[in-house]
Amino acid sequence: MIRVLLADDHNLFRAGFRALLEKIGEIQVVAEAGDGRQALSLIEEYQPDVVLMDIAMPELNGIEVTARVAKKFPSVRVVLLSMHSNEEYVRQAVRAGAAGYILKGASIPELELMLQAVSRGETYLSPAVSKPLMAEYTRLTETEPGAIERLTPRQREVLQLIAEGYSRKAIAGKLQISVKTFDTIRLQLMEALDIHDNAGLIRFAIGMGLV
Repeated sequence: MIRVLLADDHNLFRAGFRALLEKIGEIQVVAEAGDGRQALSLIEEYQPDVVLMDIAMPELNGIEVTARVAKKFPSVRVVLLSMHSNEEYVRQAVRAGAAGYILKGASIPELELMLQAVSRGETYLSPAVSKPLMAEYTRLTETEPGAIERLTPRQREVLQLIAEGYSRKAIAGKLQISVKTFDTIRLQLMEALDIHDNAGLIRFAIGMGLV
């Protein structure tokens, strides 16, 4: 039995996907999460075998959650779900430690194949994205990190919340830090990216698929 945690911010998608998984057999959906922070909490609580998670999760995106899970719970295999075969998204997923990347339009046989592969400790990329990337898989994991990978987890967290439109005070409250500390993190973030206004940060976050 493969124990699965399902994370997506759309209730109808989760319900439909859960029904799909239950048709496969030997799959037990142990929990569902509607945002990245809840996903982290439930992963710690349930320690599932596989996490199937939308790449564009609110507050804490799927790639950031994946990176944290890979460090804290290395036995938990995270597969990112996406509507997009964008090469940059896949590159970030691989570097974050994802065990797989599958498109939401995948067929049931492909979904079953993916679950079997990642539960065996293998890496699975949807055929639609694997052809241009599998040849350079090793290079992706060994090359110098890009701009987004050079940021600290806290900086990436602040960047996403800024891009989602939260105010200084709201972000400070969510992260349980002072507004002054938030200002310091935002300044460090701008210096690291060589971007000097919120509008630029938002454009960068959107371009990198964080929101």
